[in-house]
Amino acid sequence: MGDLESIRMFRDSAAAFLGATDQRQRVRALEDGGGGLDRATWHQLAGLGWLSVLVPQDAGGLGLGMAEAAVIAEEAGRHLLPEPLVDAGVHPVALLARLPASSLRQELLDAIQSGEIVAGVSWQECAGELEPGCGMACASRHGEGDGAAVTGHKRFVRPGGADGWIVAASLDDEPALFWVPAQTPGLSTRHEAGVDGSAITTLFLDNAAGRLLAVGEAALSALKQAEDLARIAQGAELVGIARRSLEITRDHLCTRVQFGKPIGSFQALQHRLVDGLIQVELATAVLREGLLSLDPDNLAATASRIKARCAHAAVEMTRMAIQLHGAIGTTNEYDIGLYFKRAMTLASRSGHAASHRRRWQQHAAQAAARAPAAAVRGDVDLSPEQDWERMPEPQFRELVRALFARHYPAERRHMPYRQTWAQSRGWYLTLSRLGWLAPAWPRQYGGMGLPADKLIAYIEESEAWGVARPPDQGLVMIGPILMRFGTEEQRQRFLPKVLAGEHVWTQGYSEPDAGSDLAAVRTEAVLEGDHFIVNGQKTWTTWGADGTHMFMLVRTDKTVKKQAGISFLLVDLKTPGITVRPIRNIAAEREFCEVFFDNVRVPLANLVGELNQGWTVAKALLGFERLFTGSPKHSQHTLHQLEKLARQRGLLEDPAFVARLAELQLDTADLAAAYAGFAAMAKRGEPIPATISMLKIWSTETYERLALLLIESAQDYGAMRDHCHTDEIDLHVVAPLFNALGAKIFAGSNEIQRNILAKAVLELPS
Repeated sequence: MGDLESIRMFRDSAAAFLGATDQRQRVRALEDGGGGLDRATWHQLAGLGWLSVLVPQDAGGLGLGMAEAAVIAEEAGRHLLPEPLVDAGVHPVALLARLPASSLRQELLDAIQSGEIVAGVSWQECAGELEPGCGMACASRHGEGDGAAVTGHKRFVRPGGADGWIVAASLDDEPALFWVPAQTPGLSTRHEAGVDGSAITTLFLDNAAGRLLAVGEAALSALKQAEDLARIAQGAELVGIARRSLEITRDHLCTRVQFGKPIGSFQALQHRLVDGLIQVELATAVLREGLLSLDPDNLAATASRIKARCAHAAVEMTRMAIQLHGAIGTTNEYDIGLYFKRAMTLASRSGHAASHRRRWQQHAAQAAARAPAAAVRGDVDLSPEQDWERMPEPQFRELVRALFARHYPAERRHMPYRQTWAQSRGWYLTLSRLGWLAPAWPRQYGGMGLPADKLIAYIEESEAWGVARPPDQGLVMIGPILMRFGTEEQRQRFLPKVLAGEHVWTQGYSEPDAGSDLAAVRTEAVLEGDHFIVNGQKTWTTWGADGTHMFMLVRTDKTVKKQAGISFLLVDLKTPGITVRPIRNIAAEREFCEVFFDNVRVPLANLVGELNQGWTVAKALLGFERLFTGSPKHSQHTLHQLEKLARQRGLLEDPAFVARLAELQLDTADLAAAYAGFAAMAKRGEPIPATISMLKIWSTETYERLALLLIESAQDYGAMRDHCHTDEIDLHVVAPLFNALGAKIFAGSNEIQRNILAKAVLELPS
């Protein structure tokens, strides 16, 4: 990716230039005039250097990259610049920059950079073509120079009002590229109106005079790469369209009043706009990741992934925006309709979302087949006493894989259901013995002291290996809480027991009337001398029957507002007055429990933090909890199960199934991109923002969609409760769905997460 300062400079410059003029009014004016572009504005874009970004320095350009081109395109989409920046400022330049040096190539680059000419690229002859080539057009040489006569036709050419086009045609049975000026004899054009008012042109060439730019593999390779780079720029423009449409709609919901209140206060509309926000954030994450990983070997897959997600996000967001605006949204006088029409145009240009999902799927499968297996060495030093700060991350990941290969039971990889303490105890104690049990804890408390980047790497490698997560609330919750809020006496008393596996901690947050609304807890703790007397009930306690201890929220002051009268207590579940009742879930497991407290005496020494400050302690856990509940691991595992089933049952021959699979494969990959963005914040030690809630929503709902397709595709096996072993199938089909149903509820239901996003991120009215 490009230099951050350079990227910021171009973004700011683009925003300032485009914001100085009402581009939407210019769109309307150009639409009324039959499309085209304003030459004076085009010269201004050239003067800003926008047309020189992708031109190599040795060819007189800025020699920058797609990151800079993308931020300009994103701002162009945001402001709705009517000039064809991608079609005439990215596509032909990217193509020429990849062709062998010649006087004609340099002549065209100079003219495009200066704004002297507007050029386009034409290769497509039929609707839906994705892979650039010559089509049926052919050319024959004229004399000894670079002259040639080109015959054929090209459809869906943009920009329509160009001064000339780079035309693909075959020459002596080889792919070739020719420069054909607009006024060339033998060239005629037919212009048709695009839905956004732009001109879409068909070129008819009848022995039209052209000049040869390149021939052979060099020409075809450059054409393919330029097409994919243009798709990435399209994706950036679509992100700008989607984000600005979100902002416009948010402002409308805050100011439009019906029934005496802003319509943005209606929960149904809030949740719809949150779903738009999720699509915008996903598209942003995919674009960011694609630009970071850009190289010729994965360019086609990256471009298709970006185009698929960004096109879908922009069309969905703008279509939704029209609905949320009501009748005014359907008028050409209001801006949101212009954004919708531009999104429609760009979404269909160079392949729509569904076709790019399929293209990405094919390229990703080929890349996976070529990729070597992740390295696993048997001679690495697994001692936890190493300099993790200085160790390169690839070396650390190799070491983690070696740990799992050497010690984790192969038969327990990728378990389809949550694990009990009895099932997990052996692995837990193995990690404890090796010193790898508490990677996030400081060394002074028996941990590894991993820095944030290595901790995220450890978690990612654990998930990729399919390591089953044990009941580990003591490790991931109690440990960090005591280190931050506890006393030294509490740390000395509880932390060693966690590491030894003697204390198994459970969470006591939810109550019958206080699920996602944690501040409504009613379990009461009354201080009498040096003990609290606890009465009440906790429910949905995961693996409560396995637990030896509970950390819980209790009401210690009923005279103040809800959040202010809560305290955080540690309770030994063997204390008299505690009753644990298992709850059998719909998967026939006793995963949850109700826990009843009847005059339970809890020492004052078990209060964590200050009295009535438990809400502060509880909130400290929620950001990281939502990061890990937003992990792609469950979706990735279920996707592997679905792909395995598809191979077992021959479903990859069914185009309808393959299309649904491709969509879910990309949903999962794009989830991983969004997760990576939040994980990077954690690695840098930054606070986790409220937008983390979108990760939890997309993660669990993608997980559920995958699980539903797994059951549907398994047909009769979708009704089997247990793992199925037959000559047709070897899967536990229903386990992912049962887990997904719970995942949408745990750590704050998805509806609550949408409420959080509506208030904390979109700032919609109450």
